[in-house]
Amino acid sequence: MSSAQTAPVNEISPALLVDAMFAVRKTAAIKAAIELDLFTVIGTGQTAKAAASEMRCAERGVRILCDYLVVAGFLSKSGDVYALTPSSAVFLDRHSPAYMGSAIDFVAAPQMLSLFLNDPAACVRNGGADGLANLSPDNPVWVRFARAMGAFTGGAGRTLAADVAAWPQPPSKVLDIAAGPGYFGIEIARAIPKARIVALDWKPVLELTRENATASGVADRFSFIAGSAFDVDWGSDYDLIMLPNFLHHFDIAGCAELLKKARPSLSANGKLIAVEFVPNEDRVSPDFPAAFAFEMLATTPKGDAYTASNLREMASMAGFRDISISPLPPSPASVIVFE
Repeated sequence: MSSAQTAPVNEISPALLVDAMFAVRKTAAIKAAIELDLFTVIGTGQTAKAAASEMRCAERGVRILCDYLVVAGFLSKSGDVYALTPSSAVFLDRHSPAYMGSAIDFVAAPQMLSLFLNDPAACVRNGGADGLANLSPDNPVWVRFARAMGAFTGGAGRTLAADVAAWPQPPSKVLDIAAGPGYFGIEIARAIPKARIVALDWKPVLELTRENATASGVADRFSFIAGSAFDVDWGSDYDLIMLPNFLHHFDIAGCAELLKKARPSLSANGKLIAVEFVPNEDRVSPDFPAAFAFEMLATTPKGDAYTASNLREMASMAGFRDISISPLPPSPASVIVFE
């Protein structure tokens, strides 16, 4: 007998179903608010009329959007005055150093939304999708991805860099694979003055990496390798090789191939580190790492969110003895050290 048949009548509700069916509206609302810079305008408090005037929008539109965002938990309301919640103030006000709003440019990009909404049943039937992997290496979407998603990596990059800087022998030569906006390598360079960083990614993406390294004052310690991590020569004698948010795009065999390629590129005491969302073995907890597997189902041919046992399997296939896993706050990701 199903749980619905045995649950008390007063506990049966369509609320979860309705929320799921209407969830795209929440994405649309947050996208509109970020693009209009609503959260920065609202600041410590504004009426819809005042905000609409500053944003050059219709008052009716701003009022309805603000009310929706109050319901969704992004704003508070007292009388006619709207204000940011503590979390919105940290992550959605452009004046905040922890601003993450730019990620919407990729998360809600037409290319991404179409992968999830056009035919999600096909992804399930096929066990994956062409996703963004069918786009050419020089496609502008990769630059869009790197520019937008960098907001998610800054804090994690600082945490990892602080840990690495505390090693008895901090690395002097570092390879950052799928460098994207470059923040993991940039934070290493900031934390370890002697470290030199080699960033590997598609050529158009590396232009953004260089731009961010220049803005951070560490470009003189960066060099670049353009191309596919599977195909290009990485070089050798790296004290640290980083794979931030990369392994989940491939199946276990593909990950093992990449890890195996890393071993001869390491120095005698070099370390290989990956950053991944690692669900528990039950694959339904914690929430974000577990749910991330569906992200990979809809956007890659064979990607997944890998458990500790999965990661140990690919490590063994690549010739590593074991792995250690530790959290990487403030993100829901973990650091995996291959030993």
